[in-house]
Amino acid sequence: MTRPGLSHPRFRGIFPVAPTTFTETGTLDLPSQRRCIDFMIDSGVDGICILANFSEQFLLADDERELLTRTVLEHVAGRVPVIVTTTHTSTAVCAARSRRAQDMGAAMVMVMPPYHGATFRVGEAAIYEFYARLSDAIGIPIMVQDAPASGTPMPAALLARMAQEIEHLAYFKIETAGAATKLRELIRLGGEAIEGPWDGEEGITLLADLDAGATGAMTGGAFADGLKPIITAHREGRRDEAFALYQRWLPLINAENRQAGFLAAKALMKAGGIIDCDAPRHPWQPLSPEVREGLLDTARRLDPLVLRWAGARAA
Repeated sequence: MTRPGLSHPRFRGIFPVAPTTFTETGTLDLPSQRRCIDFMIDSGVDGICILANFSEQFLLADDERELLTRTVLEHVAGRVPVIVTTTHTSTAVCAARSRRAQDMGAAMVMVMPPYHGATFRVGEAAIYEFYARLSDAIGIPIMVQDAPASGTPMPAALLARMAQEIEHLAYFKIETAGAATKLRELIRLGGEAIEGPWDGEEGITLLADLDAGATGAMTGGAFADGLKPIITAHREGRRDEAFALYQRWLPLINAENRQAGFLAAKALMKAGGIIDCDAPRHPWQPLSPEVREGLLDTARRLDPLVLRWAGARAA
C-alpha cells in the first residue's frame, strides 16, 4: 500500500467551508443546513469543512457544535469526506472535541494554534506539545490552520518539523500574508511529510498558491462549481486555462473575501432559494443592502449553480 504523503495525499481538491444556517430568531435551522450540504455536494466539492470561522463557529454554543457535527455527518452519510474544525485554546478540550468528531465520522480535524483574544499566546514549544497531544488522542489527520486570526507566528520550519515528527499532523491551510512563499518553504523543508499543503482565505490567492504546490483549497461554500475547474485544470498542466478561469471568477472571489466575508455564502444561498435565512447571529451585523446587491450582481453575471440549484431540484 502506498504511504500517504505529498505525492499521494489522502485528500486533495476543493473542500469549501459550509456556512451555519440560522432562523430569523437566531436558532439553528437544520432543514436549511441539510439543503446547504446537499447543494455543496451537487456543486462538485471533493469534501466539506464545518464549524470553521466562516461557519460562525465563534457564535455557537458547545451543545450546538455537537448537534451540527452529528447532523451534518449523518446527512452526508459518506458521500464526501468532512473536515470538522475543533479549535480550542485548551489542549484537553480540543482533544476531546476531536475525539468526538472522529467518533461521529469526521475524516480530518482542523485546528488553529492555542490563542485567546489579541494578546494571549503560547510559544513554539507549547504549540508543538499541543499538536503532539492532540495527535496522541485521535487516529485521523490533523490540519493546522495557519491564519491571521490567531496572531500566532508559526514559521515554516516549525510546521515542517511538526509534520515530520507528529504522527497525524499532515495538512496545512496557509492563510497568512505571502502564502505562496510560505507554501514553497514548507514543502521544501518538509517534503513528503507535508501531505496536504492547502490554499485558504476564500481562494483570493488560489492561483499563486497552486503554482507554489498547493494540492487543496478551502474556499467559501457557494460556488465550488466555478472554482474546482481552476484546480483541476492546473493539476492537469493546463495553466493557461486555469488562468483564464481564475480571471473569470476573481470578481466574485474578491466580493466574498474583501466585501461580504462569511455572509457571502449565505446571501448567495438565500438568493438561490437553498436556505431560508441569511442573517448572522447578534451582535454580528447583516450585510448592507449595497454590499449584498454588489455580491448578487457579480454572481448573476457568472451564473453559478447556487442561483439555480433549488429551482432545478424543485422542477
